[in-house]
Amino acid sequence: MKYFSLVWAQLFRSKTRTLLTLLSVVTAFLLFGMLDSVRVAFNSGGSVDGANRLVTTSRLSITQSLPVRLEQQIRTVAGVRDVTYAMWFGGIYQDPKNFFPSFSVAPNYFDVYSNLQLPPEQLKAFQDTRTGAVVGETLANEFGWKIGDTIPLQATIFPRQGSNDWPLELVGVFRSRDRAAASGEERQLMMNWKYFDESNDYIKGQVSWYTVTVDNPDHASRVAQAVDALSANSDGETKTQTESAFQQAFAKQFADIGLIVTSIMGAVFFTLLLLTGNTMAQAVRERIPELAVLKTLGFRDGLVLWLVLVESVLLVGLGGVLGLGLARAILPGLASRAQGMLPATIPLQTWALGLALIVLIGLVVGVLPALRAKRLKIVDALAGR
Repeated sequence: MKYFSLVWAQLFRSKTRTLLTLLSVVTAFLLFGMLDSVRVAFNSGGSVDGANRLVTTSRLSITQSLPVRLEQQIRTVAGVRDVTYAMWFGGIYQDPKNFFPSFSVAPNYFDVYSNLQLPPEQLKAFQDTRTGAVVGETLANEFGWKIGDTIPLQATIFPRQGSNDWPLELVGVFRSRDRAAASGEERQLMMNWKYFDESNDYIKGQVSWYTVTVDNPDHASRVAQAVDALSANSDGETKTQTESAFQQAFAKQFADIGLIVTSIMGAVFFTLLLLTGNTMAQAVRERIPELAVLKTLGFRDGLVLWLVLVESVLLVGLGGVLGLGLARAILPGLASRAQGMLPATIPLQTWALGLALIVLIGLVVGVLPALRAKRLKIVDALAGR
């Protein structure tokens, strides 16, 4: 830009004020980058691999189980390609703080969840070993597990022969194909459903949910309705929805993440508007004589207006990009300590929204000072009126 050096000089005319304002902007966009990344992660629910997957649960609650015999009926529905199932186990390792998702799963679980990559020989060992278990790479690294180890899992819901001890032999370690989601997907343990069903003391022939793959994602709605019709008017009615919708509904059982993030960031950005608006108004007020000199030298009213607006956007832009950059640097470290509950990077949607907010806030806080500069009369300004 032809007048960039002039804008830069105006921006840092009062270095202390500008740096303190920049620090506020950086903090605001640091918070935005991290919080909005969480919102996008919760609302996106599901991977590309899951575009053709449906999840069938009890219509009453996800905590209500379904009969395993329903699998064969679901397979008869037109448009269904494959069906698998899982049962929530909810075990802990050594200490209640060492909680991670654990399930008993059907033999074909990894055929349906193809985004979880388990070497063929390890998959066969899992299917052939009654007390076998597989874990994600992140979980294995966290506890230092290796293939052949015995994992002394402790039950929190389902005892076995009057005891909470469930020793499992580690026979496989899987990785997520989507490395961005790896920290969450790789913090899981799976055991054989048949072993769980035979060994637990309380529940038999039951599963928590079915995962159904369809031959065409466009047929998902029709297939979902047909699956739910199988148990209509029974004591075990089902609710079938896309994997994305299921994950969002599951997350919203804890809190409406979108509403929380929007409320927090609304308050933060409202405060930021007041702060940066005051900074720009004060900066222009102090430079009235200088702006009058610029007009005397031939700078048109419209050009003076744009110089002030660019200065405002540049102020917010510098702080905003630095804040988002810091969020991008910090998130991977936080994600590794948050047991997969935080995304490992800032999604493209958050970057786009952040850049749009930078421009919008910059224009909003700069428009009134810019209009004042545009309407400035040279004689009045030089006379101090």
